[in-house]
Amino acid sequence: MLNQGLGSWIHKRRIKSQGHRAIIEGEMSLEYAELADRIDRLANVLGGLGAEKGTRIAYLGNNHSAFLETLFAAGSIGAIFVPLNTRLTPRELNYALNDSGATVLLNPESLDDLARAAAEQSPVVHHLLVGDVPRSDSAYERALDAAHAGHRDVAVDQADPAIILYTSGTTGNPKGAVLSHGNMTWNSINVIVDYDVTSQTRALMIAPMFHVASLGMGALPTLLKGGTLVLQERFEPSAVLAAIEEHAITSVSGVPTTFQMLAEHPDWPGTDISSLRMLTCGGSAVPSRVLQAYEARGLGFSGGYGMTETAPGATSLAAEHSHSKAGSAGLPHFFTDVKIVDPAGQELPSGETGEILISGPNVIKEYWQLPQASAEAFAEGEWFRSGDIGYLDTEGFLYISDRLKDMIISGGENIYPAEIEQAIMELDGVSSVAVIGVPDPTWGEVPRAVVVATEGACISEGEIIAHLKGRLAKFKIPRTVVLADELPRTASGKIRKTDLRKTYGGPISTPHSVEGR
Repeated sequence: MLNQGLGSWIHKRRIKSQGHRAIIEGEMSLEYAELADRIDRLANVLGGLGAEKGTRIAYLGNNHSAFLETLFAAGSIGAIFVPLNTRLTPRELNYALNDSGATVLLNPESLDDLARAAAEQSPVVHHLLVGDVPRSDSAYERALDAAHAGHRDVAVDQADPAIILYTSGTTGNPKGAVLSHGNMTWNSINVIVDYDVTSQTRALMIAPMFHVASLGMGALPTLLKGGTLVLQERFEPSAVLAAIEEHAITSVSGVPTTFQMLAEHPDWPGTDISSLRMLTCGGSAVPSRVLQAYEARGLGFSGGYGMTETAPGATSLAAEHSHSKAGSAGLPHFFTDVKIVDPAGQELPSGETGEILISGPNVIKEYWQLPQASAEAFAEGEWFRSGDIGYLDTEGFLYISDRLKDMIISGGENIYPAEIEQAIMELDGVSSVAVIGVPDPTWGEVPRAVVVATEGACISEGEIIAHLKGRLAKFKIPRTVVLADELPRTASGKIRKTDLRKTYGGPISTPHSVEGR
């Protein structure tokens, strides 16, 4: 085999997992041999469109077998997969298409208006429509039916780029994290080792795979080991509970909000969940009431810490330590290292707080076409600077104290205040603005904007919200806007966000409501 990357995985599983189901999606299922055949056909379709090693191929869509087929087909020919977040605006998606230089775009029919708006004035040349229902009549299926089924064995090295995944920018524009075939492979190995993924794993995919957590911690490790993925396009509690019982699901990953909604659903007490073996929760700590609801039925949660740049796992906390190490993000993954350093870059002993640095074969080497940002992201050339503050206890368990980058985690979505602040500053009448995260009972935390108007200007909360609609995804739009006389600043003029949180970080009795997410 010339191809040592992701594109070889399902081809190898064709024989190793013969007769075993790879994907279940509604009424449709694919055995590994069938999935391999479809991937080979799609690789030949893409090749016929001119895609080759290094070509960027974008996919805009929620969980769908075609998402995975496109990922593996791109890997088969050495092309680079660019998954796009369906919750972004056309403007945000257009930036990703232009920055990546993607020339091929695939999307389901239901998202075609969004895709076409996003692709305007972009490098996209070929646009392929996928059926909303898997295997339904569509341009995608007709192209696969007409394609040659021969397997392409293109030389792909572990160091070659596999995926460009855009992370919200701390300075305005998102950055494209270049995840290599090796990054995704070693992250999958870490997950298999630390979470005991087996060929009998049946993982229910409820979080969107365009997020690296769902793809890297759920889908890819399961397929590498020869297990089965049960795909759901979106999270709906009753459908999740029904699928757990129907398919004897063994593994579910999500954020605290999803697990809370399941435990509070009327079907929860009567659903047979005896097949469940592993629940993994990321984004933030599991509230005690949710933890108790699952422990009452004999289940515990595994947690962890990571980011797009670590593909995404950095640490993992086994369920057996959820009480003895409460508040911890766990131990470093098996083939990953973590250390804590002071501002001078010197490693700190256990118990002392500093910046969290991460190294390992799952860590990216660069951001797409951003050499300066890439260089600044690493210490000593190999340790990724997380921008987060924490400490290690005497046994090596990581505890996170704060986020240097002020990132807000809302319902599993990463939100960077700088991006929102930059959009608000475009509005006439705004002198300065700062965005902070505030507690929310449903989403964990949500953005709040604190705005200072220019002298003599009259600006309202409604004007600010209206300005952001269409510019930012709904989940990024602040749920509340506070109009202030001034922002607390240091002597050098930098906004003191710690002071800002003390003053404006509490609940507001009449918050602005942003419909949907």
